[in-house]
Formats: sequence, structure tokens, C-alpha cells
Amino acid sequence: MKTVRDYIRTIPDFPHEGIMFRDVTTLFADPRGFRMAIDQMLHPYAGVKIDKVVGLEARGFIMGGAIAHQLSIGFVPIRKKGKLPGKTLSQDYTLEYGQATMEIHDDAIAAGERVLVVDDLLATGGTAEAGIKLLEKLGAEIVSTSFIIDLPDLGGRKRLEALGMDVQALCSFDGE
Repeated sequence: MKTVRDYIRTIPDFPHEGIMFRDVTTLFADPRGFRMAIDQMLHPYAGVKIDKVVGLEARGFIMGGAIAHQLSIGFVPIRKKGKLPGKTLSQDYTLEYGQATMEIHDDAIAAGERVLVVDDLLATGGTAEAGIKLLEKLGAEIVSTSFIIDLPDLGGRKRLEALGMDVQALCSFDGE
């Protein structure tokens, strides 16, 4: 029987030499694999009160939208700077080679709302941490963070757990 990990393609040396890129588009393209991933990401939250799903740009929108639909709750995107049309809150974060900024609409989450943060991949945790900080500024209660892939050697899980976050991932790729 196939697992979610079996649907993920690895592309060596992308976007540059030495990187083993974990491509989830092959998972998304397969109806069984996609359904399996959604179902497994939902499983830990059966019976848990969640008000909104928050997806991190960009592949987090795909999973987050599907999960929000299954839960019959709203979906909120956290986007790269300059992509949201309304009044926003911003959070800078560090990338491997520089800095970036994430934004959320300032009225997207009401104080006290319980949210699930979703993205495709957890590497260093910088993007997720920026999203968490934005949600905390709005007064959200973060129920959990959920990813398809964890790259444990890059320390993202430990980084988020140090912030007090619950971290769920469907599969991991160690040091490959």
C-alpha cells in the first residue's frame, strides 16, 4: 500500500546544486495521493474545535483550502509582501540568502479564534514562525501546525516546538 511519501518526487540539484527538492506537485496531481494527504492531515484534529485554517504561501493554500473545505470553516492566506489588497500586518523573517516579509489582512482573524496553520514543507521553520507571529499579533489561538513533509535535519520542528507549537507532519526526509 502506498504512503504519502511515495507520491512525492525528489528532484536533485534544484533550485541549485546540492539541494534535493521535495516536489509535492506529484502528490497533488494524483487523486488518491491528494485525498490520502488531506485525510491524514485532518485525522489529528477529529473532534477538535478549529475556527479557521491558515495556509502559508503558496502550497499551503492548496492543502489549507482543502482542509478548510472538509471542516466547513474559513480559510485565511498568509502571503508574501505586497500580494494582499487590504490593510495588513507584516512580519519579516530570514531566508537562507536574505530576508523576506509575510503579511496577513489585519481583520482576517478575530482575537481568540482557534486556528490550524498548514504548509507543504517544514525546513528551517522561518516561514512558519513568521506566520505564527502574525497570528499571535491578531490574538489567535494556534491549535497546531501541520505539514506534509518535515526535513528534521534543518531544525524547523525544534524551532516551532520551542515556540510552544504542536507540530504534525505526514512524512520526513532525513539528510538525503
